[in-house]
Amino acid sequence: MDAIQVAFWVVALLVILAVLFDFMNGFHDAANSIATVVSTGVLKPQQAVLFAAFFNVVAIAFFQLNVAATIGKGIVLPGIVDHHVVFGALMGAITWNVITWFYGIPSSSSHALIGGIVGAVIAKAGVSALVAKKIGVTVLFIFVSPLLGFVLGSLLMVLVAWLFRRSSPLRVDNWFRRLQLLSAGLYSLGHGGNDAQKTIGIIWMLLVASGYAAAGDKLPPTWVIWVCYFAIGLGTMFGGWRIVKTMGQKITKLKPVGGFCAETGGAITLFLATALGIPVSTTHTITGAIVGVGSTQRASSVRWGVAGNIIWAWIFTIPASAFVAGACYWLSFTMF
Repeated sequence: MDAIQVAFWVVALLVILAVLFDFMNGFHDAANSIATVVSTGVLKPQQAVLFAAFFNVVAIAFFQLNVAATIGKGIVLPGIVDHHVVFGALMGAITWNVITWFYGIPSSSSHALIGGIVGAVIAKAGVSALVAKKIGVTVLFIFVSPLLGFVLGSLLMVLVAWLFRRSSPLRVDNWFRRLQLLSAGLYSLGHGGNDAQKTIGIIWMLLVASGYAAAGDKLPPTWVIWVCYFAIGLGTMFGGWRIVKTMGQKITKLKPVGGFCAETGGAITLFLATALGIPVSTTHTITGAIVGVGSTQRASSVRWGVAGNIIWAWIFTIPASAFVAGACYWLSFTMF
């Protein structure tokens, strides 16, 4: 096998690894889309994952590839990325996803990937090879997205409580069981739109680095877009049930009206971030919205100990995945 064939198969295997990450992203983050609608009893788990997966894929028709452009071209200086960097980045992200899924911790697949890219690039070329502005915005939104989800979720809960103050609890419950299907669909749409693009971005980065795509291309190859959207939808169909339990039951007890407000607040945040090309965490966003909804009832409605454990996982996501990515980069570089 000559050098050109070897290079082709290296790229092909890394694309497969990236698609595996995308599948795991959907599997790991399925809880973000379906936890509230399952915990309120509006949909059965099997119905919910199919519902969410459908909207994950349909998102391909609704969002421009701004997030993919940020990941693919915006956070690392040109000429730095090679197959060792991509391998390290993906291994760092996948490893962190597996660990947090095993322990039922709703961490961010998005920031695990960012951490993976950062760790692999630093291992190769140092901090100066990163685009500080884009990295800074991404890190800032670790705090902004859950805060915005919290504010929107709580404001919507207060508004709904005022609008339906004269309605009976049974009538409110019946109304929002129907409306929660709309809000869950919107959140799943936002989840697919933001998260699938992160994998599109890293495959695009790989193809440019290996010469299979031009650096000046405004869009990645069409097959990359379709494969990534279907992969995240397929991952969502299999659902990470350990995390669903944490998100839907352990943070606060939700009713359909609370589920609607949390999902709608989260969806607005995701739509805004995707339009701005900011790779945010769907996990952070929906967690903030759920806490916001719970806190409008009374502070004791939120299990702050569970929420605190989740925040610690957020803090460690980027450093932990960056560390593993750096180690995997050196292993790849040394061996191959």
